[in-house]
Amino acid sequence: MLLPGAAQAIEPFVVKDIRVEGIQRIEAGTVFSYLPVKVGETMDDQKAAVAIRALFGTGFFKDVSIEVDGNVLVVAVQERPSIAQVEFIGVKEFEKDQLLKSLRQIGLADGRIFDRSQMDRAEQELKRQYLTRGRYAVAITTTVTPLERNRVAINFNVDEGDIAKIRQISIIGSKAYKEKELLDLFVLRTPGLMTWWSKQDQYSRPKLSADLETLRSHYLDRGYLEFAIDSTQVTISPDKKDIFISVSLTEGAKYTVSDIKIAGDFLIPEEEIRKLITVKKGEVFSRTRIAETTKNINDRLGNDGYAFANVNAAPDIDKTKNEAAFTFFIDPGRRVYVRRMNVGGNTRTRDEVIRREMRQIEGGWYSSEKINLSRSRIDRLGYFTEVNVETPSVTGTADQVDVNFSVVEKPTGNIMLGAGVGSGSGVTLSGSIAQQNIFGSGKHLSAQVNSSNFNTVYALSYTDPYFTLDGISQGYDVYQREVDGSQASLGRYITKTLGAGIRFGVPIAERDTISYGLAYEDTAITTFSDSPLFYQNYVNTFGSQNDAVIASVGWARDGRDSLIYPNKGVFQRATAEVGVPGVASLEYYKVGYQYQRYIPLTRTYTLMLNSEVGVGGGLNDLPLPFFKNYFAGGVGSVRGYRTSSLGPKDVDGNPEGGSHKLIGNAEFLFPFPGLMNDRSVRLGAFVDAGMIANSIDTSEFRYSTGMSFYWTSPMGPLKISVAAPLNSQPGDRTQVFQFSFGGTF
Repeated sequence: MLLPGAAQAIEPFVVKDIRVEGIQRIEAGTVFSYLPVKVGETMDDQKAAVAIRALFGTGFFKDVSIEVDGNVLVVAVQERPSIAQVEFIGVKEFEKDQLLKSLRQIGLADGRIFDRSQMDRAEQELKRQYLTRGRYAVAITTTVTPLERNRVAINFNVDEGDIAKIRQISIIGSKAYKEKELLDLFVLRTPGLMTWWSKQDQYSRPKLSADLETLRSHYLDRGYLEFAIDSTQVTISPDKKDIFISVSLTEGAKYTVSDIKIAGDFLIPEEEIRKLITVKKGEVFSRTRIAETTKNINDRLGNDGYAFANVNAAPDIDKTKNEAAFTFFIDPGRRVYVRRMNVGGNTRTRDEVIRREMRQIEGGWYSSEKINLSRSRIDRLGYFTEVNVETPSVTGTADQVDVNFSVVEKPTGNIMLGAGVGSGSGVTLSGSIAQQNIFGSGKHLSAQVNSSNFNTVYALSYTDPYFTLDGISQGYDVYQREVDGSQASLGRYITKTLGAGIRFGVPIAERDTISYGLAYEDTAITTFSDSPLFYQNYVNTFGSQNDAVIASVGWARDGRDSLIYPNKGVFQRATAEVGVPGVASLEYYKVGYQYQRYIPLTRTYTLMLNSEVGVGGGLNDLPLPFFKNYFAGGVGSVRGYRTSSLGPKDVDGNPEGGSHKLIGNAEFLFPFPGLMNDRSVRLGAFVDAGMIANSIDTSEFRYSTGMSFYWTSPMGPLKISVAAPLNSQPGDRTQVFQFSFGGTF
């Protein structure tokens, strides 16, 4: 008796055997597992209907029937075909693997059971992927080709169409600000010079949402307490090539702050709380300042262990006077302590390398300041692209939290290549290879090769940043430096220096480090009959072989917010170097100081100020060795002048260097046009000034100005500068174009 779909009446019987017919890939056991009877049990029409529904529900079969052959139950099935392959034709916008991954998530992939109902979902998913790239005119045609052994091949023929561009963005209702001023806040924009690179002329719902929030913040930070975005309309042209965005808003009145009050359970002195309040009575309302105040109070309570403190600012609005009074309600909650500090995501870096940067301790009271400082220190290691921290409550307790740090590793090997080209300077090449995290230990190893037409340096350095548990670092350096003065237009001479040294660094505060070291150098000087008299006299007096035992000490404080893309903060460094008297032939001193500051002018514009001063001299009536003189000009000092060309010169016009150095740089950093929100690219307009002399001599100052370009490319940082001297004198040599490039591995 055949039972297709709707079961017919069947006389109950005892099943002596079960036979499955029509299976090819599916195991018989899979069918047996869905049957409501087994051998020796009674079969009836109700159980037959249950079996058919269950087998259809697996999705493996497109037809199921149950037959009775004597006392044998026969289950006849027709399997659905399997997917042998999925191919894409005409796809250029995406990688094939990316599309296959998205289809796999909806059940369409090689080896899966083919279900025609999934085809519509697959096409919609592919269209969704294209819509995220602004290709609204995409057309997809699907072909299913039967193959042998009950298989099918699926081909998606894609006509990608043109990318739809934003042709117009309109803001309706703005009175206090011009539309152009508001549109400059947006990431999305109409096609421009660099939008082919930034893709900012392609519509994206998340980007539009972010732009609307930026617009809202702009008004709320300038007193417009009742600001509202009434509607947002996004329309597309009939040919699906142009997109039009319209934003309607209501500005409302501009409010000032009439009063500030605090209420609730303070736990800390009221005077201290009021110092944390950044919004002031009588000033224009700013949502950012309200948020800053809330965060400041939360963080302060968090430093005392109140991890779940709740601070809310309640406004009391007077619409007749356009004033608002704010009351900050403080609920500290329960004091909590940290149970465990956990680390995750470090596939290469050892746990101890991360844990030794932590300032929060297990078992101690929760401190938001120490946790934030821990995160900052881990981030500043430079080993990770992301450092995130979470503080979940411990299940079943009300006064414990865990602190979970999660990191994302990045390549810590670095290959740097540099080159410079200038008038009369030829080509300068340099390179280095370094690994800042050897085998995940946090130790540094680097090798440097610097080869130009006048200077060759080979150096090998090793540093253990945690030589002791207290964070004292230890490092070793071995180097060889050869200078050919004739190639640098310094006169004909050659110095060859071999050196080795040991150094230590002692942290005295979170951002302050004192360093000291001892090194030995041996320098051979070769002069020639046509060498400048200055060099010949030195060799005649002190010999052609000079050695020195060099003691050095330094202090550094780094308060910059980023090592790669700084926008604010101060960096300071003071150094002193002495050729120890009485133990070697060279006896001298050199002291220097550098002050660098980044001043944020706006959200995107930054002013960088840098100054360097250096003074040197001989000891015990000896002169400062000429190869220890200060030199300036070129990259890193005064751009626009050839490397080492500034300062006193001999009778032949060759630079001699000097015992005094003074350098100043001012650079205005700003985003690249069309890439306002791209943090990897920015431009700079700079003015450089510098002097090399044997005393402070303002007539020796040289000035230059120019433009710079910085790009943190996928292959590494690229820096380009074009400079022009402002007061070059006869005999000065200029260097107009310089660039450096580096990459990671």
